[in-house]
Amino acid sequence: MTADEPLEFDRSTQLALERTRLALERTTMAWIRTSTSLIAFGFTIFKFFEYRQEEHKETITSPLVVGLTMIIVGMLALVLATIQHFQQSKDMRREDPDLPFSLAGIMAGLIMILGMVALVAVAWRL
Repeated sequence: MTADEPLEFDRSTQLALERTRLALERTTMAWIRTSTSLIAFGFTIFKFFEYRQEEHKETITSPLVVGLTMIIVGMLALVLATIQHFQQSKDMRREDPDLPFSLAGIMAGLIMILGMVALVAVAWRL
């Protein structure tokens, strides 16, 4: 067998690779959900405390700091999860180049755009 020939796996090995790929997808989607929650809560907390700050001027921390911190942590978690996902997908493709394309990477990119919009909105106090 040469390096150019595709690998032939028996049925149980094919199923094991598919289970591993799907586990990777589930893990990435869980990180995307967590990141989305952090970004959304950061924006919501900022808006809520900004509204409350108009009524009461005594607050322990700035709603801007809390909101920005949550959004940045959510975006950082998303970036790290995406990097890990692509590294592990690349490793799996070395074993089986015919693995289906991952939609989790596209979702991560879309949520990252949402995070950037929220970050700009909070930073500029829109």
